[in-house]
Amino acid sequence: MSLHEYRFRNVWSVEVAAARLFGALVDLTNYPRWWPDVRSVHRVDEDTAELTCRAVLPYALVFRLHRVEQDERAGRLRVDLSGDLAGYCEGVVAAGGAGPATLAISQRVVVNKSLLRRLAPVARPLFRANHAAMMRRGQRGLRRYLAGPDTA
Repeated sequence: MSLHEYRFRNVWSVEVAAARLFGALVDLTNYPRWWPDVRSVHRVDEDTAELTCRAVLPYALVFRLHRVEQDERAGRLRVDLSGDLAGYCEGVVAAGGAGPATLAISQRVVVNKSLLRRLAPVARPLFRANHAAMMRRGQRGLRRYLAGPDTA
């Protein structure tokens, strides 16, 4: 794996029906309402949106998500990324039976942002920690958002 390539896997659990979780995930325009690190979302077309994200470290990433798969019955989502990050992110939503629904997230990206490429030899562990913090805040924010009365 190259110094600029990253692979991440996260599993989130959310105390809602799988269909409701899936619905929140495909509604990109509302991400800034529940995910503090997603600073803005701009729809480009029906299948593409541009996101600006910034977590703990003092840099923003701007990238486009292009929908490749959205299958609610199978609980599968996949987007291709381009811009400061290139690669893909995919998720699988599963019903939890009597427990919470789960979201398994797999990401494989290459960093294109020149500053991050230059800093990677020394800052790669910080970049991974920054991503982990962003994902924790995303899970917490999604749980609060879906527990609220205005998302029913």
